[in-house]
Amino acid sequence: MSTDTPAPRVAIRDLVRYYLRLGLLGFGGPVALVGQMEREMVGERKWLTKEEMREGIAVCQSLPGPLAIQVGIWISYIRGGFWGWAFILPNFIIVSVVGALYVHWGELSAVKAIFYGVSPAVIALILHSCYRLTKLGMTDWLEWGLAAAAFVITVALRAEVALLFIGCGIVGVLYYGSLFRGRASASTTISLFAVAPMAAAGTAPAGLGSMLGKLFAFFLKAGSLTFGSGLVIVPFLEKGLVQQTGWLNERDFLVAVAIGMMSPGPVVITATFVGYLVAGFWGSVVATIGIFLPSFLLILIVAPILVRYRANPNVQGFIKGAYAAAIGTILGACVLLARIAIGDWLTVLVALGSLLVLFRWKVSNPVLVAVTAVIGLIAYPLLRPEWLFVK
Repeated sequence: MSTDTPAPRVAIRDLVRYYLRLGLLGFGGPVALVGQMEREMVGERKWLTKEEMREGIAVCQSLPGPLAIQVGIWISYIRGGFWGWAFILPNFIIVSVVGALYVHWGELSAVKAIFYGVSPAVIALILHSCYRLTKLGMTDWLEWGLAAAAFVITVALRAEVALLFIGCGIVGVLYYGSLFRGRASASTTISLFAVAPMAAAGTAPAGLGSMLGKLFAFFLKAGSLTFGSGLVIVPFLEKGLVQQTGWLNERDFLVAVAIGMMSPGPVVITATFVGYLVAGFWGSVVATIGIFLPSFLLILIVAPILVRYRANPNVQGFIKGAYAAAIGTILGACVLLARIAIGDWLTVLVALGSLLVLFRWKVSNPVLVAVTAVIGLIAYPLLRPEWLFVK
């Protein structure tokens, strides 16, 4: 398997500046954000090689936690240290302010209207980014076969399955690696990818009695046990926040999800909004720390090992298999999300029109989100699509 020449170390100020901008202007959820990082860091800035980007996506998709943040942390780690936190800062500020407005001034009347226009555009952003990711790493029949299997399983089970990434990675080891040619390489692979469950299991706090402690524990668990994208974390949050704890009612929860989707940065920034609704500013702080802390810890553990053993054929085989699973689950998640976002003729037109614009004119994500938000604001009071928030 050929590898690109490693790119040089990036200045800290450049990394921080880039991640602050990405956190402020990056829209479209995890796949769109990863696609944007691939386009800008690999294609435009040459900060990263294709091989490094592909490895990062495969490994991060195989670990619990939000995909976009983990890829950002991974890139930051191998190029300049742990400065990926800058990715989160603009999202935290924006969503905390929106949470304060929502708490103090009641219902945000424009949220549903904006969500109506933006959500089908998000589907287009995911599909466009997934297309770019397939060009980055899908090379042979086995990868496409694993991707197809992952797609079918994701749609059938209506969720991303953590073991699916591990299973496809093992198939990759068997097919591409040297498992039967050397015992040492096999042990390297096992040691690398066995750390994820142990790290996740060791992060859950116990015996926290205050509301802030409960919030932290809840979101730490969410960040430790959910894989891939905001689509995965939404059912977990709904069950915990609405059904089990009663911290939010159904309407507030749907608004929280809408805020997460419409805000720049990762969809799981929904945690910040929820934290503010439940316990004010400090609630937003502990919820944000809880949801993102596992990502930092897991990359801290896995990244040094992967950098050391990246040329190992079994590690490369695992990465190829896990990457194929990532493509399939992303497409499956897109189908599931489309059932929520697309429900009438206008949302179909917005989704198709957004796809056409992205492929034909390559418009930037913020511009697309802004235009579709305006469409939603105009069309929602006219069409009154009650299906949008019917559970």
